[in-house]
Amino acid sequence: MTAQIIDGKNFAVALRERVAEHTAYLKQQHNITPGLAVVLVGEDPASQVYVRSKAKQTVEAGMNSYQHKLAVDTTEAELLALIDQLNSDPAVHGILVQLPLPEHIDEALVINAIDPAKDVDGFHISNAGLLATGQQAMVPCTPLGCLMMLREYCGNLSGQNALVIGRSNIVGKPMAQLLLRESCTVTVAHSRTRNLRELVANADIVVAAVGRPLFIEGGWIKPGATVIDVGINRIEKSDGTTRLVGDVDFDAAKEVAGAITPVPGGVGPMTIACLLANTVTACCRASALPEPHGLTV
Repeated sequence: MTAQIIDGKNFAVALRERVAEHTAYLKQQHNITPGLAVVLVGEDPASQVYVRSKAKQTVEAGMNSYQHKLAVDTTEAELLALIDQLNSDPAVHGILVQLPLPEHIDEALVINAIDPAKDVDGFHISNAGLLATGQQAMVPCTPLGCLMMLREYCGNLSGQNALVIGRSNIVGKPMAQLLLRESCTVTVAHSRTRNLRELVANADIVVAAVGRPLFIEGGWIKPGATVIDVGINRIEKSDGTTRLVGDVDFDAAKEVAGAITPVPGGVGPMTIACLLANTVTACCRASALPEPHGLTV
């Protein structure tokens, strides 16, 4: 048996189309245009690529894109002042501060300065708490994308044994909360878990977000399980070039799993698509309009 490959690229295209449709509806019926503000501090090359891609896709979806590029020596006070300005701007429905920030700036302080209702990354402590207690929250983009794909490929998740490998605030913890809300039986493991192989072998759903290349062996996977590989790791090939791999040994796992995401082309494309979806959701909530179907949980 060879696993069904979960095509994150196609899924993300479909999600962005739904975002664009709802954006057009908001414009036509309510004269509202969702707006996303992205703040970049410094010259980190990877961050610059991400910001350009986010801005491009925001505009393609019909939304307003506001970019704020600040010098690497921008003070913490200056950044906080900008966030305060964006918090009070009614044209801005979503605020994203690109991480990592320069060392002299406290990331937690900056994240928690964002209005939770505009925190489209879902990192604010208020949103983390709301998610953990089953209330309405802005959901972090990567776990949101993972859940959307799981629902698509697994249908009803109720009662399934789900294993989340990774305990970060960005993926692992919110992913576990989302799966609990779906009535899964959830186990959270990590790189120091002693009986990881046994846990993987009993899991109907495996979400790997541990950040270690090929950490999960294909032979551990339960036959027919659904595997969502969040890891993006660059390893060196024998010829000196590099390639991207996930946290799961894809080539081995695809011979056992029922469905699996590839790396690249799996979870990655969903993250920006979910950022756009969160911005539309935030816009609807701010305008006291019904939340768009299929863009949130």
